[in-house]
Amino acid sequence: MNSVISEELKKIEKEYNVEIIYAVESGSRAWGFASPDSDYDVRFIYKRNKDDYLKLEKRRDVIELPISDVLDINGWDLDKTLHLLYKSNPTLFEWLSSPIVYKNTPSAERLKEISKEYFLLKPSLYHYLSMARNNYREYLKGETVKTKKYFYALRPLLACRWILDKGTVAPILFSELVAEELPCELKADVDYLLDIKINNPELKLVPKIQSLNDYIEKSIKEISSKIVNLNDSQKDFDLLNKFFLNEITD
Repeated sequence: MNSVISEELKKIEKEYNVEIIYAVESGSRAWGFASPDSDYDVRFIYKRNKDDYLKLEKRRDVIELPISDVLDINGWDLDKTLHLLYKSNPTLFEWLSSPIVYKNTPSAERLKEISKEYFLLKPSLYHYLSMARNNYREYLKGETVKTKKYFYALRPLLACRWILDKGTVAPILFSELVAEELPCELKADVDYLLDIKINNPELKLVPKIQSLNDYIEKSIKEISSKIVNLNDSQKDFDLLNKFFLNEITD
């Protein structure tokens, strides 16, 4: 699959006349709990030549290509990426932290360094809290639930706890979050679910685990109350402007 992904990225560069500076895996494969039938979610950052950025007519700043049932490839233009970085977009921080990298460049390494200056607590916390709350409300209150939905609630809550405890970007690997933030008494339940998740199809159902539901509900309330009193200090555009100009005039 790595070869297939590499070839698809080259096709995109040729067809759209762009340069891909970074490409990674996102989703369950990057998080570390993929099922045997999990698809590949490839995400990339690309840049155009200088003349394209100077044209008056508007252009799309995303490239979206569902290649097949098992491969989905989407990317963001560099200017969109930098605007989202200014807002401390949590999805972008996950891309920049992915352990599965299909293409890396010096430009991407510079971007990763700059990104550290733009991390804000509140946008990340609200993003992850909303993700956990929605998955809990919609999918985890029945007597049987999809295994993966537990992880789609637990992982963002553990990410919130990491951010609150350490004040840094949360790691993308679920195992790192579990090691640091999950209470010891819940680890056996989570290990049980992990074994099911990585050895069965995506839609595998399991009986509701009340201990995890109680933890999720309690965490949502605790984290919600803590966010209110946080203050972020937002950096200006200077670093991002310099980076952008260097990239398109290089």
